[in-house]
Amino acid sequence: MTLTRNDLLSLEEYSSRRQEFKAQVINHKKNRRVSLNEHARLYFEDELTIRYQIQEMLRIEKVFEAEGIQDELDAYNPLIPDGSNLKATFMLEYDDAELRKVELSRLIGVEDQVWLQVDGFEKVYAIADEDLDRENDEKTSSVHFMRFEFTQEMIKALKQNQLLRAGCDHLNLPVKGIELPAETVASLTEDLHA
Repeated sequence: MTLTRNDLLSLEEYSSRRQEFKAQVINHKKNRRVSLNEHARLYFEDELTIRYQIQEMLRIEKVFEAEGIQDELDAYNPLIPDGSNLKATFMLEYDDAELRKVELSRLIGVEDQVWLQVDGFEKVYAIADEDLDRENDEKTSSVHFMRFEFTQEMIKALKQNQLLRAGCDHLNLPVKGIELPAETVASLTEDLHA
């Protein structure tokens, strides 16, 4: 699934529907957020969340020309799952700037250690930041984009209500495996096609 200009509202139309659309997206996102701990969260994206993000960017930047709209589509379309994977924005959230600086320096490489696991199968580690490298020798970024690729057997198991866990193997962010709520798994499996 990729979005095109035809899937988007004009700035004027979006302005009149924005509050209703925003409420719909907020409600939808409730079952697509997974907290690994108090500072590390996965926000699973799909067509609706990305369409909202694009509409907001076009509104904020007042973009109405075809080329600008296409640039936003090109930037965000890769974040929409394509049937064999789940895609997420991984956020390391620290309110205190000094603490954030210290923690991001301790979490270099964390984006490659986040995983999902369908019960009875091997862990699926994130393929992170395919668009550009988001860390350097001093620190990792507070935002990473992740793709989790599943086999057809894993997808079938999830569609048959198998458990799904999320975790992290990074030394400074160990998460053994949090069982995702049934509502979250149900929402995420809508992105997968067996």
